[in-house]
Amino acid sequence: MQRVLTNQLSAQIGGAVRLAGRIQHRRELSRLVFVVLRDAAGLAQIVVEDEATTAQVAELLPETVVEVDGQAVAAQQAPGGAEVHAPTFRVLALPAAAPPIELRRPELKEQLPTLLDYAPVALRHPRKRAAFQIAAASLAGYRAGLDAHGFTEIQTPKIVASATESGANVFELDYFGRPAFLAQSPQFYKQIMVGVFERVYEVGPVFRAEPHDTPRHLAEYVSLDAELGFIGDYRDVMRFARDAVAGMAEGARARAAEAVELLGVELPDVPEEVPAVDFTEAQELIERDTGKEVVGEPDLAPAHERWLGEWARREHGSDFVFVTGFPMVKRPFYTHPDPERPEVSNSFDLIFRGLELITGGQRLHRYEDYVAALAARGQSIEAYDGYLQAFRYGMPPHGGFAIGLERWVARLTGASNIRETTLFPRDLNRLSP
Repeated sequence: MQRVLTNQLSAQIGGAVRLAGRIQHRRELSRLVFVVLRDAAGLAQIVVEDEATTAQVAELLPETVVEVDGQAVAAQQAPGGAEVHAPTFRVLALPAAAPPIELRRPELKEQLPTLLDYAPVALRHPRKRAAFQIAAASLAGYRAGLDAHGFTEIQTPKIVASATESGANVFELDYFGRPAFLAQSPQFYKQIMVGVFERVYEVGPVFRAEPHDTPRHLAEYVSLDAELGFIGDYRDVMRFARDAVAGMAEGARARAAEAVELLGVELPDVPEEVPAVDFTEAQELIERDTGKEVVGEPDLAPAHERWLGEWARREHGSDFVFVTGFPMVKRPFYTHPDPERPEVSNSFDLIFRGLELITGGQRLHRYEDYVAALAARGQSIEAYDGYLQAFRYGMPPHGGFAIGLERWVARLTGASNIRETTLFPRDLNRLSP
């Protein structure tokens, strides 16, 4: 007999079935015992009546892995409208101890540190699992959105010879007796590959040795990077960033509908034209409304992002707003300045529901501009020789962006801490499990 999943049980009413999964819990009612079995697709109720089977399941701890044969019977009160009668249980694996997390509860009551300490168990809970089903569906939508525009997916090294952004926030390691670093981003490589494929994207981990212990920072996260050539300026990049996010929202809608419903997620409608505001204008709006002096600061604080998210919703009915024209002093050396305002960058952030989701912009593309930019920052061009080869031998005008996957899912699900939407998070204090 072939195994069926719990969400297929109602289609088998009247016939013999085989389920396999974990015992989530059991309850006794008069002469009956109800066993709830959980598999990857959901829950199924199993009704036990005979004494021998009742005695058998009484000895089984929650999370015991079993195979169950029985008859599928219609039952309005059971999950999915069907349950299993006359079961026989075959134990596939016995837990060595009762689980430290009460998985039978509709919502877990344990605090986040406990859930992270026991992540291999906590992640089995349907609500925890749902966030990562949404993440997987969003990734599929991201890929589909960019594939439709002729992008090529690439994979680049995560052990690199030099820091991408700066030397202050990298993890150094010993590479056969030589210093090396974990990559802060695939920035250099994706720019190089614009010279090969013109349009590329990557999904992969990046590493930031930033000593932040906040609800929005991680030492390792999944970055969705894209880079494209032959652009007019940064506004072309913004349009592709918009399409990537729209693809992610549609991916979650089409591929993770049950998870979206379970968590009560309100998926955003991404407007064809996302509202945009200049950085200085944004600061003036914030200062005028709040009375706090922010004009002249080089970046947006989290509170400013929240204010702009509320402003975009109030003024434009949008969950998204682009902020453009950040000061060059806060952007990496490869960022293209505004030709009319050299102190201002041709870059942008995309704020989603009050949280920075995307950073992107136009890059330098002429070799001599890179030599000048590195010299202005007191950096040696020899340290970037492999990277600069691409520009020495000709590169088109190009730009790109990066999206933090965990931030996207956290904002979608309303999680108060990014660790809730990260598989086995790595941060200032956590290196296991």
